[in-house]
Amino acid sequence: MKIQILGTGCPKCKKLAANAEKAVHQTGVDAQVEKVTDVSQIAEFGVMFTPAIAIDGEIKSAGKVVAPAKIAEWLK
Repeated sequence: MKIQILGTGCPKCKKLAANAEKAVHQTGVDAQVEKVTDVSQIAEFGVMFTPAIAIDGEIKSAGKVVAPAKIAEWLK
């Protein structure tokens, strides 16, 4: 499973990445968390607001920091 955090590296983006790592740890799911900071790559996803999170290429949330519990639900 591939989790992508889309954002330029702002504090909210870093928090979302940390929440994703925490969710992976809590669920024990075999997943890698990747940070996408290139604006053109972010635009390819159709994301207008960051931070955003994509799981296996599907955008799950954009423009807010999602809690680890919610990310864990998406991983199941």
